[in-house]
Order: sequence, then structure tokens, then C-alpha cells
Amino acid sequence: MEITVDARGLSCPQPVLLVAKEIEKGVFPIIVKVDGATACENIRRFALTRKLKVSITESGDESIITIQKE
Repeated sequence: MEITVDARGLSCPQPVLLVAKEIEKGVFPIIVKVDGATACENIRRFALTRKLKVSITESGDESIITIQKE
């Protein structure tokens, strides 16, 4: 079962807070949709500090971040 977080249009720190809430639940993978480079980078760094695997796919001005356990 995967979780999808749509953080498009939100400014920091809201995207990171939404992702943190989902990480606490422990259900992976978590798919995060963002539309800003800052949000994308902040989520990536946040997940890496928690020893999670992060992959990013860019499509136009949107990014899809996949967060999984190592």
C-alpha cells in the first residue's frame, strides 16, 4: 500500500510537515507531489536524515518524490 501526499501549491514548511506525519505512520512507499524546487530539496534532505531512500522524477515544473525504507 502506498501513500500519496499532494503538496503542490504549499509553501515551506507545510510540505515537510505533511511528509513527516506520513513517515511517522510507517507506511511506505510515500509518493509526494510538489511544484517547487525548495520544497523538493527540503523533503529530500528531511527523508535522508531519517535514513530513508529518496528518488525524484521531474515533469515540467513539478516533481514526484518517492520515499522508501532502505
